[in-house]
Amino acid sequence: MPLIVWAAVAALVLPVAVGLPVAVSRAGRSNAVARQNLGRGLVTQVYEVGTLEARRTGAGAVLRTLTPETAARRIRHMIDVAGRPEGFTMTRLLWAKLVLAVAVLLVGGLLVAGSPGPLAVVAVLAAALGAYHLPEAALWGRGQERQQAIARELPDVLDQMTIAVEAGLGFETALARAATTGKGALAEELVRTVHDVAVGRPRRAAYEALATRTEVPELRRFVGAVNQADTYGVPIADVLRVQADEARVKRRQRAEEQAMKVPVKVVFPLVVCILPAILIVVVGPAVLGIIGVLG
Repeated sequence: MPLIVWAAVAALVLPVAVGLPVAVSRAGRSNAVARQNLGRGLVTQVYEVGTLEARRTGAGAVLRTLTPETAARRIRHMIDVAGRPEGFTMTRLLWAKLVLAVAVLLVGGLLVAGSPGPLAVVAVLAAALGAYHLPEAALWGRGQERQQAIARELPDVLDQMTIAVEAGLGFETALARAATTGKGALAEELVRTVHDVAVGRPRRAAYEALATRTEVPELRRFVGAVNQADTYGVPIADVLRVQADEARVKRRQRAEEQAMKVPVKVVFPLVVCILPAILIVVVGPAVLGIIGVLG
């Protein structure tokens, strides 16, 4: 098929593909901006997860206009889960998605122009789609690694807080001490939580935001237990001790699960790489001898 035909098809399809998400998300974006303007100055709105970023001008405004509201909220949440790594801002991530997709389309178009065909066009479109989602995949992987690190660090932090509370410190003081003396992803999240409480955010909302940012099940259970103890007056030292024991058991179970997966993971390299070499060494001389006798 001539290249001019593919260009005409792209000229018809691309405006529809870009304009439809914009038209669908325009109403949701307007409502979100209105809620943000009406809730300006309220503490519960300032810390709402997934709110829109500040308005931009120029290319940034065009980029945000082309991005559906649901996608913007998902990317914002993924950035929070990943710990807001340096260089992974929403604007840079959106630009990276767009630039990668366009670059793959251009390179694929040049390659397809030499030997056009339906299969080549489908391959180029699939590669462009994969390049478009590649920055999100990298960010998601960063978030998964951070969640695993938080789950590993949680039992030690809970033990430290339990010792501090049993020594006579309050829960908030023990939390602040664990945040300042600790290192790693969990300590960073605890520091952010302590700062939220210090600027006037309600403790329950700050703890729930901690669980939402990290998405670690053990930490979510810990936050729920702390809020429940605060509501019903349960001794916080007992809650911390129980939660530390459960987190330690969960960590040991995860380690045992990973150890049980090792034999299954070893099967493929064993069959593909090691067994053929063993067969060549063991059976090879016999095969050569038989060939020599028969020859």
